[in-house]
Amino acid sequence: MSSSDQNPPAGGESDHVEAHSSVVSRVRNYFLTGLILVGPVYITLSLTWWFINWVDDIVRPFMPAAIRLDTYLPFNVPGSGLIIAFATLTLLGFLTANFVGRKLVAFGEQILNRTPIVRPIYRSLKQVFETLFSKSGSSFRRVGLVEFPAPGMWSIVFISQPPRADVAERLPDAEYISVFLPCTPNPTTGFFFYVPRRDVIELDITVETAMTLVISAGVAQPGGSPADQQRNLAALANAARTARETESPPTSPSERPIAPAK
Repeated sequence: MSSSDQNPPAGGESDHVEAHSSVVSRVRNYFLTGLILVGPVYITLSLTWWFINWVDDIVRPFMPAAIRLDTYLPFNVPGSGLIIAFATLTLLGFLTANFVGRKLVAFGEQILNRTPIVRPIYRSLKQVFETLFSKSGSSFRRVGLVEFPAPGMWSIVFISQPPRADVAERLPDAEYISVFLPCTPNPTTGFFFYVPRRDVIELDITVETAMTLVISAGVAQPGGSPADQQRNLAALANAARTARETESPPTSPSERPIAPAK
C-alpha cells in the first residue's frame, strides 16, 4: 500500500469543517430573514384577532338576537360586536353633543360624584380618558432624559404637565414638571415623579419612536426609517448568498490547490 493511500490529502478535515460552518451560517441567516418577515406580521394579526374577539365577547350578550348575524347564519361572524360597539359609541357621542344630552350626562355625573366608593374611581378614570383621548387633553407629547437610577445613568421619560398649584407650592423652589418613566419591556408600568425642569433633557423624537426604543430595550434605535429597515433585511439575505459564493470549499479533490513538493 502506498503512502498516498494511507495518508488522506492535506486539508481534507479543515475543508469539511469549513463546509459545515458555511452551511450552518447560511441556514441561520435564512432563518433570521424569515423570522423578521413573519414575526411582526404574525404578532400583529394575533393581537388584532384577540382584540376583535375580546370586543365581541363583551358586546354579544347585550346584542338582541334580531341583529346578531349568527342568528341567521350557521357560523359566527367575527367583528360584528366591534362594529356594533363603534356605532353605539359614535351615537352616544352625537347625542351628548346637544343640550339635552349634556344635561343627562351632568345629572349622571352628579349621582356618581355623590357615591362614596364609586366617586374616586370614576373621577380618576375620567381624568385619564380625557387626558389620553381628548383633543384638548395634555397627554404625553414630549420625550426627555433624566439621570436615573444613579449618577451617569440616563433613562427615557415621557413629559406631562406641571404639577397642580397645591403640589407645586410644597415643592422646593424650582420649576417642576411631571414625568413618567416606563419600564422595559412593559411600558404600561413604571415610575411617576416630579422633577425640576432644568434636570430634564428634551429629545427631538416622537413618543411612538421612544416607545419603540423602550419596548425593544434599545435594539430598535430611533431614527431608523423603513428604507433603512429594508436595507438591513436585504443585507441579511445577501449574507447567505455571499457565504455560499465565497466560503464554500472546492467541490472535488482535483480543484484543491496542490501543495508544492518538498
